[in-house]
Amino acid sequence: MGAHGSNMDAILEEDMHHWYNKFMRESPSGLITLFELKSMLQMKGMTEEASSYVDQIFLTFDMDGDGYIDFVEYIAAVSLLLKGEINQKLKWYFKLFDQDGNGKIDKDEMETIFKAIQDITRSYEIPPEDIVTLVYEKIDVNGEGELTLEEFISGARLHSDIMDMLSRMMDLTHVLEKIVMGLKTKAVN
Repeated sequence: MGAHGSNMDAILEEDMHHWYNKFMRESPSGLITLFELKSMLQMKGMTEEASSYVDQIFLTFDMDGDGYIDFVEYIAAVSLLLKGEINQKLKWYFKLFDQDGNGKIDKDEMETIFKAIQDITRSYEIPPEDIVTLVYEKIDVNGEGELTLEEFISGARLHSDIMDMLSRMMDLTHVLEKIVMGLKTKAVN
């Protein structure tokens, strides 16, 4: 998590009652919509892939599928991303990549997410197609061009370089910090 981890750890260590009161004060409805999330992340001028990525993040955070992120979902997502077990994080990454929800990740889905991450982070060190090629060469054991959840988890765990790359690229601490800052700004206005 790097330097971001300490800021978010401090946020999580606050008394949960205090956190809840702050969340409700800053978001009186107790809910964050997709539109509000995109506003908090300052999505103006972002590519379609970046917008789609945020849609996908929202859908995975919105665990009950009601179209809102409530306090419980938000805290669960933050806890998972910051303190979750490796398998839990890999399952969440898989869900994020599996845009069509068919239980498999194809190369296009993965490339779209990596392009979006690069657009949001503005970090373009490695072309997304190179990342996808590397992932599939190492963990698509059947050569089908698709990864099941089991293949994805076992392959990522087997190859530390893939795991490290996924951890770095899928680190959403910057997104969580923008949300927290957005809630604070919203409370001031």
